[in-house]
Amino acid sequence: MKKALHLWHRYLGLIIAIPLLVISLTGSILVFKEELDHLIMPELAKVDAQVGTRLPYDQLNTLLKNRFRDYEIGSWEIFDDGQTADRIYLIKHGTLDWYKVYLDQYAGTVRSEPVPANFYLTDWLLDLHYKFLIGETGLWITGVASIILLFMGISGLVIYRQFWKKFFSLRLNVKRTAFFSDLHKLTGIWSAPILLVLGFTGAYWNISEIIHHQFEHHDEEKVVTGPLYNQALSLDAMAKNAQTQMGGFRTTYLLFPFEEGRQITFFGEVGDIGVLSSEYSSTVTFNKESGVLEPNFDIREAPAFFTVVDSFRKLHFGYFAGLTSKIIWCVIGLTPLIFTITGSYLWLRRRKPNQSRKQVPLSAQL
Repeated sequence: MKKALHLWHRYLGLIIAIPLLVISLTGSILVFKEELDHLIMPELAKVDAQVGTRLPYDQLNTLLKNRFRDYEIGSWEIFDDGQTADRIYLIKHGTLDWYKVYLDQYAGTVRSEPVPANFYLTDWLLDLHYKFLIGETGLWITGVASIILLFMGISGLVIYRQFWKKFFSLRLNVKRTAFFSDLHKLTGIWSAPILLVLGFTGAYWNISEIIHHQFEHHDEEKVVTGPLYNQALSLDAMAKNAQTQMGGFRTTYLLFPFEEGRQITFFGEVGDIGVLSSEYSSTVTFNKESGVLEPNFDIREAPAFFTVVDSFRKLHFGYFAGLTSKIIWCVIGLTPLIFTITGSYLWLRRRKPNQSRKQVPLSAQL
């Protein structure tokens, strides 16, 4: 059993080596996505509003509609930290194509013209990380890679089931094969818990997205030709109503009805629910035509399953404990590079004696 598991561990590791390297390296970079955006394009992503308040949603919405008459707003990332610009995602009329612009929510100025959603460096890396830049096919690839990563982590712990004896076992004054073997095992022991979390959460998201595409709206996608909701409705009134309906609710994301069956949904966070609760944990929804309040979702009243799923965001991106957890997640995300180098070397070393023997004439082997 152990021998078979070892073989599966070895060959599956070789199969997913390249995809896993791409996923892990991009993931390590994306842990600091916000910081990188502020650093490399501050004129777009960063605002300076130490004194001041956000402008009303309706005022900003009117500004966007007048500026981009050939587009409709599909979603709106909302920030009120005085440092990060709002991110607006537009859908071009007559298409299914999404575009992105930056908005200074304090000064009321649009920072950029519409560009494809994966145009900027970190957005391109996110698309590479999540879909390998090839859409739904990429979802399948990263989903399978995540499942195999789960198997690799579990099988590695089973193969070296007495791993607790080797938490600090790294022989230095030995041959390269022995050193690489120790490094491979030691790296796996230390990184396995986090890699299992990353693999599980990644696989869950990919599978969920695939199911959504295949069964929920695949045949319902329609091009956008005009307003997605009743333009007489006030976003400010709905936002105020959301706060009234759900005590402590703070809006962080606004989703418009770009698909059949969707309404206007305010995503946000509420207080006193734990360090792993995401900033999109709760929702308040309004009818897109009448503005009537529809059933909301308060994470504080939800079953445990939904609380666990909501925690996946912070667990996957590692920002639940500030800079400390981000650094740990970034470093652990680089460990597949060590696995690939050491694992490939050990595999080649094991094959070399057999290959050398095959090259010797049969008469010399007798």
